[in-house]
Amino acid sequence: MKIRWGSLGGQLAIGYILAGFVLVFLGWNGAASYDRVSAQMPYVVSGGLGGLALVVVGAGLMIAQSNRADRAALQATLEDLRDALDRMSAGEVATAPVAAGTTSWTAPDAGASEVVAGPSAYHRADCRLVQGQSGLAVMTLLAARDSGLEACRICIPA
Repeated sequence: MKIRWGSLGGQLAIGYILAGFVLVFLGWNGAASYDRVSAQMPYVVSGGLGGLALVVVGAGLMIAQSNRADRAALQATLEDLRDALDRMSAGEVATAPVAAGTTSWTAPDAGASEVVAGPSAYHRADCRLVQGQSGLAVMTLLAARDSGLEACRICIPA
């Protein structure tokens, strides 16, 4: 059985807080059984102040454990983001055609030049926004303009 010491911080904090409340209760219970202040003082000092100290230490441990968990989650998210950016930059370098028959790009002024149609814009075949996507329609530049699609602002096909 492998014990993960890093995850025990929250449990230890809860244990300290509970022990602190128990000490406060025992100090109060012991002090309540005497009428004289001089007899109550040892219970207040040992139970009340000791219990309060344990509650404060437990709260500090709980905050530290929460910060550790948040930092680990943030680090994992940043690593995922870095991996995604690495994959995207690797996809940018790749020059694989988007669809069959779109291996080269001709001048956009030609009426028969082909563009890749997206949902709201048309793109050049080598545009990074459509690289690696499947099921995209290939049409002529004039047909894309006639269907109401706008030119991509990244690759600027028109």
